[in-house]
Amino acid sequence: AVLSTRRLAPRADRVATLDALASLAEAARRKRWTRPAVDESESLEIRGGRHPVVESVLGRRGSDGFVPNDTRLDPAGQQILLLTGPNMSGKSTYLRQVALIVLMAQIGSFVPADAARIGVVDRVFTRVGASDRLARGESTFMVEMRETADILRQATRRSLVILDEIGRGTSTFDGLSIAWAVAEHLHDTRGSEARTLFATHYHELVALAESKPRLRNAHFEVREWNDEVIFLRRLVEGGANRS
Repeated sequence: AVLSTRRLAPRADRVATLDALASLAEAARRKRWTRPAVDESESLEIRGGRHPVVESVLGRRGSDGFVPNDTRLDPAGQQILLLTGPNMSGKSTYLRQVALIVLMAQIGSFVPADAARIGVVDRVFTRVGASDRLARGESTFMVEMRETADILRQATRRSLVILDEIGRGTSTFDGLSIAWAVAEHLHDTRGSEARTLFATHYHELVALAESKPRLRNAHFEVREWNDEVIFLRRLVEGGANRS
């Protein structure tokens, strides 16, 4: 008998759901992902976190492997982690891997980490990359500012905020001022103390840790050897003094 679209669509939807769940289970088995603890706390703790896609690509290329890193965020403790340092050191990968692990945990998947405890996140806000909407009369900088304003209006204490290079679309001092004000708003505004990862080339922002007790500085370790820059991919405490 021929099934009508109305009868076929729900069946197709259930098959698609089973396929997605089976794929996640198979990936978890093959890649030795771990079962996260998802609870009602406000903590976000990841030990040995990895980016699922980057790790797979490196494995196919025969690389030595992905360097795992830890994450600890809490609105009452280490609320904002400010990441400084040069391009290619691993900042953007780290931001995305944390967001992916949180998302995967909350859809019921195992995650690429040694261990993870995810206090339920209401929304994941991201301001990353560069894009424009020229047909609407919006430049790259305008899109960035509009998206940043939306985050600041909507973020709550239970949100996860991922910010990558806020303020880069304008002059250096204006961009630094914008980035500084965004960090201060997320730290100081009651009810908006979202768990935040903030990557920036404005190394002047490390001074915020002196007056903002819930902001911590970190950077990815880099070594210089015989006029070469060697990226170690390890997240360490403290700010970088140059980019």
